[in-house]
Amino acid sequence: MLSLVIPIFNEEKLIDELVKRTISAIESFASDYEVIFVDDGSTDLSLDKLLGWQERHKKIRIISLSKNFGHQAAYSAGLDHARGDLVAMMDGDLQDPPELLGKMYLKITEEGYDIVSGRKTGRKGKKGRNLGAFLFHLLFSRIGDIANIENFGNFSLMNRNAADALLSMKEKVRYLPGLRTFIGFRQGSVDFVRDDRFKGKPKMSLRKLFFLATDAIFSFSGFPIRFCLVMGAIGTALFMAAGAYVIIAGIAGFAEPGWSSVLLSIFFLGSVQLVFLGVLGEYIFRNYKESQNRPLYFVRKIYDGTQD
Repeated sequence: MLSLVIPIFNEEKLIDELVKRTISAIESFASDYEVIFVDDGSTDLSLDKLLGWQERHKKIRIISLSKNFGHQAAYSAGLDHARGDLVAMMDGDLQDPPELLGKMYLKITEEGYDIVSGRKTGRKGKKGRNLGAFLFHLLFSRIGDIANIENFGNFSLMNRNAADALLSMKEKVRYLPGLRTFIGFRQGSVDFVRDDRFKGKPKMSLRKLFFLATDAIFSFSGFPIRFCLVMGAIGTALFMAAGAYVIIAGIAGFAEPGWSSVLLSIFFLGSVQLVFLGVLGEYIFRNYKESQNRPLYFVRKIYDGTQD
């Protein structure tokens, strides 16, 4: 049995195309399946449209969350309720082509992979967002503590052992592509060019994408804190060298009076200290979120279709 998890937030304009393409793609290679739509607190007609499709396709399940908990939390809710021997994740904006699921399925069933992820070889759509995504993946591949994650997103298919391993990690600040890579197993990939949105505006704003990027970096890299350590060491060395120069200049009598250099030094060191405090604060904040141990999401209602 195949379970496909799709988070939805205010996607009423593309629900019809999404359901038609997804059902058609899955039925081309599997007969026993469920499609789990996670309604992440939508305020438009997304839920109503999904319920209408469920009346025609009983293999559609809908999990309605009590409010908008965010992209990664919605995925986690769907994964928690997935019943399949194979579990897939796919974004609900049709930038991940559902037709690619068949190739992923073959790689697991015929080639013996445990996890198959979609690897983006190109991106359509707005150049600004694409450039930001490219720079993030480039940076993360260089400083992250996990390898082979460049240009991978949520789009993936895994067997039950891998899915259970992924679900066993309970951290509250989540970056699922990183967690999926971290668990190991035999991982493969399928290349594709990421499409532009079918309709509507992106629900992941640049602000949300930025915070997701910081979650990834702070969760899977010690680079920020190491960078602060190196910069602190360089600053200390420069300060000692400057101090030695001031002492020598004072003794030799060629020191020039003036406050500009002193003020610039104070402003520079103060700014550096604030950056370092910000980095430390990010790590402390994430520890605080974990210690709160709040649930990732709350389910308002589950709409369960009857299997054919």
